[in-house]
Amino acid sequence: MNHLAHALLAGADGERVLGGVLGDFVRGAPDPSLPGGVREGIALHRAIDGYTDRHPEVLAARALFEPPYRRYAGIALDMWFDHLLARDFGRWSTLPLTGFSSSLRELLRRQDALLPPTARRFAHYMQANDLPAAYADPVVLDRALAGIGQRLQRDNPLGRMLPVLQETDAPLQARFDAFFPQLQRFAHAWTP
Repeated sequence: MNHLAHALLAGADGERVLGGVLGDFVRGAPDPSLPGGVREGIALHRAIDGYTDRHPEVLAARALFEPPYRRYAGIALDMWFDHLLARDFGRWSTLPLTGFSSSLRELLRRQDALLPPTARRFAHYMQANDLPAAYADPVVLDRALAGIGQRLQRDNPLGRMLPVLQETDAPLQARFDAFFPQLQRFAHAWTP
């Protein structure tokens, strides 16, 4: 799952939401000086990633990709699932996507002092590109995949994956529809 899903799954507590977003930017044990709710959100982020990576629906979705795309299917699916979530956000949340996205960016702005440098750069990128709401737009998703691909050290097909994802939209949507309610239940029941 990517930033939109992690923020949504973290619930209504601002510290936990912040930790949910920071999970991709904190390596190892979180700084003990971080507020407890932020550390909880980071732990939830990691639990969500582990649950997602082992889930049968996600494994079946990964199997839809042929080489050389299969090796990068985990990254692509994280992004595509955020696209599917954004595309039909009203189905999964009572909040409007644009308001949720704006609130998330505002939270990151207010908590700038707690952000590691990489998260701070990403927060500025989110602001400049109307993320995570803009993940509903395939053009924005394509740019994001290409950007991730450029940051990886080895040659990879991420910058060419959007057409592959679009061609498999129906089966990926079906896998997501089966998986996401289970993930919501997991996140809701999770305790640190």
